[in-house]
Parts: sequence; C-alpha cells; structure tokens
Amino acid sequence: RERELEKEIEALKGKLAVRDSSDLMSRVRQINGIDVLATVVEASDVKALRDFGDKLRDRLRSGIILLGSRFDGKAMLLCLVTKDLTDRYHAGKIIQSIAPLVGGSGGGRPDMAQAGGQRPEHLEEALERLKDLL
Repeated sequence: RERELEKEIEALKGKLAVRDSSDLMSRVRQINGIDVLATVVEASDVKALRDFGDKLRDRLRSGIILLGSRFDGKAMLLCLVTKDLTDRYHAGKIIQSIAPLVGGSGGGRPDMAQAGGQRPEHLEEALERLKDLL
C-alpha cells in the first residue's frame, strides 16, 4: 500500500509540474534571438527540479532554460540547452560561470548541467547573469 501511495504522489507531482510549466512558458524572453527562460521555481529536491526542467525543455523546443530553487537552506541551479543550440551554448560552461554567485560550483553536459551553492539569497542575481553570457 505504501508503494502505491508513493506512485500516486509521484503521478500528482508530474501533473502539477505540467500545469506549472504552462504558466512559466509565458515568462520566456528573447535574448539575441534565443528563447530564454530564467526563473526561480519551487522543487522538493534535485530530481524534481530536473524532471520539471525536462518538461519545460520539451515545451520550449529551442532555447535555454535556467532554473533556480531553494531547499534545505541551499541554492540549486539547473541549466538546460536544447540540442539545436549545444554547438553554440554549453550548459556546463553556463553553470560554471553562474554558480559562484550562489557560493557554489557545478558542471555538466552540453545539454544539461546543475550546481549547488550555500547562498540561496543570490539566486535571482545568478539568474539575471544568464543574459550577459548570451
């Protein structure tokens, strides 16, 4: 029974993420001809943040997504670059440039990277920095 409840909770989280992704798509901005979404979101953990980012990337089709979240008194950043842009923009390099602003470090692949930091109060500043990198 406990396993069934866990599955049901995960399914409901997924449905909420889809609804939330629709709301966030209205925040996409064009920077140098690229669709960009940089925003703070609520996520219960790193896996939830990645799952949410994947749903947003699927909806965006072409662009760069930078999500920030706070949990356990720490900052978490996730950068996603759609495949068509990875020859020009590397998510890992973007994260490495932005992570120090939240007192952390990170890295990853050309299409997905994440970072953690000790200064969640600087998340908005870190997200703003993305436009300077494009």
